[in-house]
Amino acid sequence: MRRASRSFFLLSPVALAVARLAACAALSLSAAAAVQAQTPVKAEAAPSAPLALKSSPLLAEGVSKAPGEEGPTFVFGDRVSGRPDLETVIEGNAELRRGATSLRADRIEYDQPDDQLKTRGNVRINNAGNRFEGPELELKLDRFEGFFTTPSYRFLTNGGNGQASRVDFIDDKHFTAHRATYTTCERDNEASWQPAWQLTADRVDFDLDEEVGVASGAVVRFKQVPFLAFPKVSFPLSDKRKSGLLPPTLGLGSLNGFEIKQPYYFDIAPNRDATFSPTVMTKRGVDLAGEFRYLDPAYKGQLNANVMPGDKLRGRDRWSYSLQHLGAIDTGISGIGALGLNLNLNRVSDNDYWRDFPVATGQVTQRLLTQDATLAWNRGYFSSSLRALKWQTLQDVNSPIIPPYDRLPQLTAAYTRVDAPLAGLGSGFDWSLQGDYTRFSADRSLTRQPDANRAFSRLQVSHPWLAPWGYITPKVQLHATSYQFDAPLANGQTSASRVVPTFSLDAGVQFERDASLFGRSFTQTLEPRAFYVRTPFRDQSYLPNYDSGVNSFNFATVFTENAFVGNDRISDANLLTLGLTSRLLDPATGVEAVRLGVAQRLRFENQQVSLPPLGTLPVPGALPVTDRVSDLLVGASVNWVPQWSFDSTVQYNPKIKQSELASIGLRYNPGNYRTVSAAFRRQRGISEQVDVGWQWPLNDLWGDKGKDLGAGRGQGGGRYYSVGRLNYSTLDKKLVDAVVGLEYDGCCWIGRVVLQRSQNSTAASNTRLLFQLEMVGFSRIGSSPLETLKTNVPRYEYLRDKISPPSRFTTYD
Repeated sequence: MRRASRSFFLLSPVALAVARLAACAALSLSAAAAVQAQTPVKAEAAPSAPLALKSSPLLAEGVSKAPGEEGPTFVFGDRVSGRPDLETVIEGNAELRRGATSLRADRIEYDQPDDQLKTRGNVRINNAGNRFEGPELELKLDRFEGFFTTPSYRFLTNGGNGQASRVDFIDDKHFTAHRATYTTCERDNEASWQPAWQLTADRVDFDLDEEVGVASGAVVRFKQVPFLAFPKVSFPLSDKRKSGLLPPTLGLGSLNGFEIKQPYYFDIAPNRDATFSPTVMTKRGVDLAGEFRYLDPAYKGQLNANVMPGDKLRGRDRWSYSLQHLGAIDTGISGIGALGLNLNLNRVSDNDYWRDFPVATGQVTQRLLTQDATLAWNRGYFSSSLRALKWQTLQDVNSPIIPPYDRLPQLTAAYTRVDAPLAGLGSGFDWSLQGDYTRFSADRSLTRQPDANRAFSRLQVSHPWLAPWGYITPKVQLHATSYQFDAPLANGQTSASRVVPTFSLDAGVQFERDASLFGRSFTQTLEPRAFYVRTPFRDQSYLPNYDSGVNSFNFATVFTENAFVGNDRISDANLLTLGLTSRLLDPATGVEAVRLGVAQRLRFENQQVSLPPLGTLPVPGALPVTDRVSDLLVGASVNWVPQWSFDSTVQYNPKIKQSELASIGLRYNPGNYRTVSAAFRRQRGISEQVDVGWQWPLNDLWGDKGKDLGAGRGQGGGRYYSVGRLNYSTLDKKLVDAVVGLEYDGCCWIGRVVLQRSQNSTAASNTRLLFQLEMVGFSRIGSSPLETLKTNVPRYEYLRDKISPPSRFTTYD
């Protein structure tokens, strides 16, 4: 049967007039177009002015509801009847639209004086993207107040949907569903379809302003099996924060036994929140944990604290705290301005805390905890800071470590100019003056050198000459240091000083040419570099070592003046470093496809200055560095296609024809949720480790390469993902650390099981089993392995990353 011609009616008189004018204009344009189709176009028609584009609110996400701005009401249907300004009846494919509300039904009756809608038969209403469908609806259109019998509903923000025996609308943002269900599982076309998980309740109050639902008499079922029941429970309709109980987390570990944690979240303000998380551990007792976060335009920070009264395994109270703060303090003093404040405060109750609670200290092997406070100020070319740094060293009788020195206090200042004039020498100079005064102190029972006050200053001047083909940069430095010791040194001195000058010359040239390789065009570069350093010898063998260490030999440090980091040692040098780099660049984008580099030092004189271990006395008669030719440093990086990347650095000893250090890495990343990486790291005679990490859909292995549901809400069967990282020591022939897991993405739910093994010491390890059931858009139950996976698996991607909220027009009909 052919559908009858539909009628159109506009209830607003002004809009009706506009519609008539538009219809007349459309007829005129149609007639003109018909005439033009039969009339040749003149060759010399005058050019028309370009159309000016401007923004329009017609498709705005939000629709104004202010009095007088509701907009017209449009009605459509096979038959439209009624009396003007009194009632309107639409029958057959009836439709009514006003603002963000669209209503369809078999029959619509609209009483204009009372603003009352009565609809019957196949009723569908869409309000700002939220949809309701059912047999009967009565509604006050302006106030959006009424009821809907036996409707189904779906929300725009998170895809949550369900059914109810009746829905009572309070307004367009608040309504109550009776004998209701709720899930985020998408219904398919099968008659036997059942959601993977579902909440059923006697009553659910939905608040779309706060984006939260409150269910009374609620039961949560997974695969039709009830496993959670609540007399009253609230749940989110989006990612918006709200105060209340968070889902409990469960875990099983070899250290703490079975764990259950019940967090409570406090949404204090838009820029402040807190979480209180008591945890019951079957082997230890109860741990009380808290977290407080804050964020302001001028500062931000986070405070974490844990207290466990009476640890049953250790027989004592355990506690820890950590505070990170970064921000500025406005002094209110003219000419001073703001002071920067940076706090990093960490402390635990005892030496075993890092072993018993590895997660609480942030890193599995963290045994040095800082209490670091810095106050900084700068103005123009001048900067200064005041710092207090104190260490807590967690000792292990099987592996003791010498603690670093506390700095109570450390005062620094610097004046820096770039491309500036220098008195009597013209412009183009980079020069700076730096100063550092530090009080070093430590527990004398753990160190063998006296505490001291040290004043250090450095003046450096350079003049870069830059050209398109290369550069030349001469630089001179003058280092001056003064010590005051609390106790005499071995030679009886209680004070010492040292002045060391340094000259360096850095020069590089860049050649370019067009090249073609494997059918691709490139710009190939050849970049030789020479770096000469001359520093005369100054005897420093009697000076203690408070903060210096040997620089690693790599491409970042091979072109530096000092062989040491820190200010207690300035190495003597008469050496030349030669390097050569070649790159293949995409001529259109400049992206680097290949980089090859090599560097080596040529020493013309022995290096006399040596370095004792940190916190120990100098070693008399330490042997100088006599090698005239250093190890060869070779590096290669290949990114030929975006999916593959290769990176390697090798320190090769030509005397023994072996590598001293080697790091080789390969990664394959063809798309989302697909990454495999492998690395080999070697330090001759000390360690050799193979590291493998991955995240990959197992469905790919049996040919099911369907759409990953993590990219959006999908239909059909779920997908399995294998994730993990293994670190194996080839010298010790054992697995050092391991994270192996399985994830299942079932569209509206995600299951995760992760086994983590961490090496706490040479003789002890910790094994944890993490499992989680995530009902997407509702809650997560179990111990969260997400941070474990993100930290350990290179390029791991969450299966449900946050995405932008959908537009109301995605469900507009």
